[in-house]
Amino acid sequence: MAKPTVLVVEDNEVNRELVEELLGMAGHTVVACTTGEEAMAWLAEHRPDLILMDINLPGEDGLTLTRAIKARPATAHIPVVALTAYAMSGDQGRILAAGCDGYISKPIDVPQFPALIARYLGARTGGT
Repeated sequence: MAKPTVLVVEDNEVNRELVEELLGMAGHTVVACTTGEEAMAWLAEHRPDLILMDINLPGEDGLTLTRAIKARPATAHIPVVALTAYAMSGDQGRILAAGCDGYISKPIDVPQFPALIARYLGARTGGT
């Protein structure tokens, strides 16, 4: 069985390295992009099993990028999970309305992170 591929779109180096390490330890293939433009270029040729999307990116923000991903038939099926420090009332609705399939608050809860990712990947593959 192939290892799931997770695209991480995160401009903050510390956050990106933490997520990459946690995903790698869980046995996932990780591809990291620091901008929306870089992510869209990669998505033009590849299909990850999951996208973890920072909302506050330089240039095109993560919600705009998510809308673009969900608008394309070739990528619309890929679950996008927001990685965000925005956890205020109303933010969840705004994130989900943009097309995200869920969100994970920053700072990341390291012990819970692998289970959250497994849940999103399980929903993608029809597992539990």
